[in-house]
Amino acid sequence: MAAVQDEKMDSRTSSDTDDIPKKGVSPASNKNPKDEDDYENLNYPKPWKFEKWFIGGYTQSRMIKFKTPKTMYKAINLFAGIAIMFYGYDQGVMSQVNLNPHYQELMGIAPIEGNSRNVAALGGIVSVYYGGTLIGALVAGSLADRMGRIKAVIFGCLWALLGAVLQASAYNISWMCFSRVISGVGVGAIDCVIPVWSAEVSSHQARGAFLAIEFFMNIGGLALAYWIEYFAYLDPNHEMAWRTPLALQIVFIFIIGIGINFFPESPRWLMKMGREEEARNVLKATRDADVEYELKGIKKVVKYELETSGANHYAAMLFPKDKYSKQLRWRVFLAVWLQIMQELVGIGVITVYAVDLFQDAGFDLKLSKLLAGFNNISYMFSVIFAVFTLDRYGRRSTMVWGAVAMGVEMLIAGILDKYAQIKGPTQRSFGAGVATMTFIYTATFGATWLTTPWLYPTEIFPLNVRAKGGAWSVVGWSIGNGIITMITPFLFQAISYGTLLLLFGLNIFCIPFVILLYPETAGRSLEQMDTFFEHGGSWNVFKASHNIRDKGIDDWRWMKKMKAEDHEELEKGRKMSTAIRSPEEDEKDQRMSWRKRPLYTFRRKGSNAGIM
Repeated sequence: MAAVQDEKMDSRTSSDTDDIPKKGVSPASNKNPKDEDDYENLNYPKPWKFEKWFIGGYTQSRMIKFKTPKTMYKAINLFAGIAIMFYGYDQGVMSQVNLNPHYQELMGIAPIEGNSRNVAALGGIVSVYYGGTLIGALVAGSLADRMGRIKAVIFGCLWALLGAVLQASAYNISWMCFSRVISGVGVGAIDCVIPVWSAEVSSHQARGAFLAIEFFMNIGGLALAYWIEYFAYLDPNHEMAWRTPLALQIVFIFIIGIGINFFPESPRWLMKMGREEEARNVLKATRDADVEYELKGIKKVVKYELETSGANHYAAMLFPKDKYSKQLRWRVFLAVWLQIMQELVGIGVITVYAVDLFQDAGFDLKLSKLLAGFNNISYMFSVIFAVFTLDRYGRRSTMVWGAVAMGVEMLIAGILDKYAQIKGPTQRSFGAGVATMTFIYTATFGATWLTTPWLYPTEIFPLNVRAKGGAWSVVGWSIGNGIITMITPFLFQAISYGTLLLLFGLNIFCIPFVILLYPETAGRSLEQMDTFFEHGGSWNVFKASHNIRDKGIDDWRWMKKMKAEDHEELEKGRKMSTAIRSPEEDEKDQRMSWRKRPLYTFRRKGSNAGIM
């Protein structure tokens, strides 16, 4: 979830002033006293010539006023949470629509069972939505930089509104597929821009706590869609049972599209466009402390952004012509592939097709729907644990052990599901085992893999390409979701319980990628992330760490998270225990061999790899 794309766990890694390029990072680094005058005489870009054709937007007179900046901060976060809740609702709304007999007959895809053409059509209707989210994210990422975050969100709302109306009134499969794509464009745009906007407008205080709230509301939207459909299905009018939940998307869209006009625009974007006084007023409305220092920091970042504007294009990020752009391409790959892996571990299979899974395990349709609904509620509350796992254990460890646990859970569920499909006195017991493993799997995902792929891109992309970095993240999410939702109906019919065993294999498949490719971002500022990509010189995190060490940089062990005391040691010029091993530790390693102390050696190796 985009949702979260910029909710970092540490104020050191979250504030915009941390994004100021330092030595070895950018041409703007080597400044002298005369450079201060440069910040006052920037060559700001002219307003985009097509901006006037887009409705809505920020005006200072219309911005709501609160008594304290703290209240404004809460209002911004609540509003962003509603937008993320809509994303969850829209993603989950098709879960029971697909099961509605009236819907299946109207779309010409009945019966589903044993008909490969109808199975393909069912998966296709769901998956074309993600083609739309891909397009919407790329377009909105560009528009957000050209005409502001607020107008880009309104652009997404207009597409989402059109898509919702068309879906609720669809009368054939072509109509529905077209509607799904249109709706996807809108949701992709909203999902790309809202997290960036909320992070840039809000203060960096307590973002870790809001990360949990945001994803809590995201999964709450998914659960809300499910239970609305469940109770609507009890109505004998099956046509309204599927049209009503689709039409209710409009409520969210009106709240987002109208409400955002009364909130402040991103101060960074205002400063980029030369609207300094408006940027200052926004900071005063959202900050308790003096804003001049932060305003000066934003101006420095804007100066650097204007100097590197040639890299702030999708084509330059994919087809680099200089060293800086090559670093961006690697970051794009990491963001896209992480989102694809998030879908490969299987959450889309479990949430979208949960009813089918429980029916395969021997439960009747009514009970399967109830189990799927309660699974969504359990999923929602499990997200709260993400705050503790991400902050305390780091990104790499959270993802590695999350994949290990989910793989084991899917292996057990697959074996139990095999016997749950055999009629007999033990069928119900095996089915209960499948349901239990499914609940545990979903909760594990919520506590580990749900948040990280949305948080990670905000920590590796520089500020000047943050909006487009978020767009690339949504592209990866769209690709992964599109593939999974397309093939899952085939998998359930072709290999049945083997689908869960396949998910076991995919979870194990993802682990080496996390260990080898992804540097640990927890506790590190953006300047430090730039150090990794500039001096690492390798896709392998272990080799890149050694390259950084050979260049005399103290913070070189990028497999492990940085703690507060590590920053203090660095600032005092001392070596960090998490970055540099002492001679005493090397000597202890030599004494403790595998034969003498296997547990110690295993833990030591795991700690060095950042997974323990």
